[in-house]
Amino acid sequence: MTLWNGSYPFYPGANACFPFDTTRAVIVTIFLSMLVTSIIILPGIRGRRRLFWFLRLVLGLFMGAVILTVQFTRDWETGWVQANTSYKSFSPVQVNADVGLHIGLAGVNVTLRGNPVNQINETINYNEHFPWNFGADYDQSYSQGLEKGLPSPILYVAEKFSTQSPCAVHRQYRIAGHYVSLTLWLAFCTWLISILLFSMSVLLYGGHMLLLTATLILFSLLFFSTARNTLKCPIQFGSVSLRTGYGESFWLTLAAGLLCLLLGLGVVILNSVQPEKLKLIFSLDKGSKEKMWDKSCLPAEPSCSAQDGLVVPLSELCYVTATQL
Repeated sequence: MTLWNGSYPFYPGANACFPFDTTRAVIVTIFLSMLVTSIIILPGIRGRRRLFWFLRLVLGLFMGAVILTVQFTRDWETGWVQANTSYKSFSPVQVNADVGLHIGLAGVNVTLRGNPVNQINETINYNEHFPWNFGADYDQSYSQGLEKGLPSPILYVAEKFSTQSPCAVHRQYRIAGHYVSLTLWLAFCTWLISILLFSMSVLLYGGHMLLLTATLILFSLLFFSTARNTLKCPIQFGSVSLRTGYGESFWLTLAAGLLCLLLGLGVVILNSVQPEKLKLIFSLDKGSKEKMWDKSCLPAEPSCSAQDGLVVPLSELCYVTATQL
């Protein structure tokens, strides 16, 4: 054991990786709290309306949570490779590590994890973020990484997405990320409007807003696909190369978009073909009981009047013979 545990006190160490994404955790916590609160009041709803109400609640919260969460995730496109690579520039020392690339809407994350983590008397466990969203300068964050002396694999991958790189993919990914983010924010607004319309029992327009939400979500996926399908420079580590594919956020957004599309089409079709079933699903079958009550009190019945409080069926009436005095 040496003083300062073998490290110099005036130089910063490696950044520790937080175990999870705090923004995603906050959003999931909020939506789960809403779900738990709704489940608590669920026993107060009687009959089959309870099941329909719970299904509408779960589907609505799922779509809203997905649309909002994927705005801040960093796994729209991911890739991993295990390779023997140099650890520092101008050094012949090589390490065995997993190199990961995670592309999001707001930037790039590059991960370097050693196999094992402790090698050459160092802990190899890095996760560096290089942003390109509004108000951020990708080249400046890359220059700061050079000044900090980040490991060579991280700088090598990050350099591929810089504006000065001959790969020329920075502009495509940055513009695509901005358009995808804008489209998803619009989809979140239309989702809120659809929830408001359904709560006001305006079912047809609520279905139209769901269709608009699905259209915006699918367009956001199209915007991101156009950037990914551009030609990219190979990211080579010796004899192996780092290849990427669509990540969890992309597939989760696709699932939410298809779900919105199916639900919107279902509401519109049921409203035109069988509106009574649609009202039953949304617990709007109270009007049928009122109609039955109105039919039981017909103007042709002598026992039904605006002043009588008791209604007597015709079958219970008896004939009375009267003698003229």
